[in-house]
Amino acid sequence: MSHSKGIAILGSTGSVGCNTLDVVARNPADFHVVALAAQRSVELLLEQSQRFQPDYVVLSDPTAAEHFKTALQGAAYQPTLLEAAHGLEQIVALPQVEIVMAAIVGAAGLPSTLAAAQAGKTLLLANKEALVMSGELLIHTAHQNNACLLPIDSEHNAVFQCMANHPDADIKAGVEEIILTASGGPFLTTPIEQLQTITPEQACKHPNWSMGKKISVDSATMMNKGLELIEACLLFGFDSSKVSVLIHPQSVIHALVAYKDGSMIAHMGYPDMRVPIAHALAWPERISSGVAKLDLSECQSLQFQQPDTDRFPCLALAMQVQAAGQSAPTVLNAANEIAVQAFLDEHIAYPQIYQVVSEVVAATELLPLTTLESILAVDANARDAARHIISNIEN
Repeated sequence: MSHSKGIAILGSTGSVGCNTLDVVARNPADFHVVALAAQRSVELLLEQSQRFQPDYVVLSDPTAAEHFKTALQGAAYQPTLLEAAHGLEQIVALPQVEIVMAAIVGAAGLPSTLAAAQAGKTLLLANKEALVMSGELLIHTAHQNNACLLPIDSEHNAVFQCMANHPDADIKAGVEEIILTASGGPFLTTPIEQLQTITPEQACKHPNWSMGKKISVDSATMMNKGLELIEACLLFGFDSSKVSVLIHPQSVIHALVAYKDGSMIAHMGYPDMRVPIAHALAWPERISSGVAKLDLSECQSLQFQQPDTDRFPCLALAMQVQAAGQSAPTVLNAANEIAVQAFLDEHIAYPQIYQVVSEVVAATELLPLTTLESILAVDANARDAARHIISNIEN
């Protein structure tokens, strides 16, 4: 690379954030950390700050921010600690920040992700929820401000790698179909009648990936794959008839792209988030991710099957929502966040995640969304509706 690029990592203490810092550490001449942001993981953020010495730090939780400030009293290294209210939007707009890793989970990451797009940054999108709930607004904002939007989800990054060989290439040329693969999660073969008694601990034990609790539950229900299907349609400009999902338990092939001439290109690799992170950080060049190349001799068999929507009704619901468009994806995402947290808190049973989300989606009027304010209003109403349904379940 011609120079060291400044990076801001939003959600630095999460799985994607930690993996991003691992890749940065392996390529010290290419990147330097300008800003780190987290919610409340003070100890880990302190470790990251001491090692990478960013100029700015944001902690969204005020109590955590005070603890962070106290811990650094008297230390030689003193970053600027920005207030949570506008700190995220401030750091993504800094002129010395060229790359923004958007890895804040859920709707909380939308305002800062939009701000990075408005600032014309290279935006590494690990927060699929921000795109799902904002739809065309984020895509339009990125295009309008010449921001470079690169996907970090392993599947979407894999699709991008299969389609884009050059920054100026028409990535849609000749594409017949995008196929997203899914492991099927921990309950692929569990008898359906046993799902009623699934615990949060069981749902969070993904067979292939190490992830946070929310995304792990989404992977178990396959809502994650449904959100990814919506995201793929938005990112690559295809309707849902051109995007499909295939169960692939080994998680070796992350996505496939089928072309009009009958050829099919697959992206293969070990299930490690450092691969898509390194690809996006260096695009259009390549850097070391710290991940070994795939040993094909270890792949004794690769299995594929169509998803069972009776087992995974959340996937079918997401497909319906994608077809409906307008505010439906925003409602789906908001209701799902509330339902998943209720399950993690043991207020509802595992199958009731789908029950809550489907009821909210069915009862909510479709609306056009053109501004951040309108998106946040629909999001808030959907959350309230989900909480109301959950309270009735509990009672």
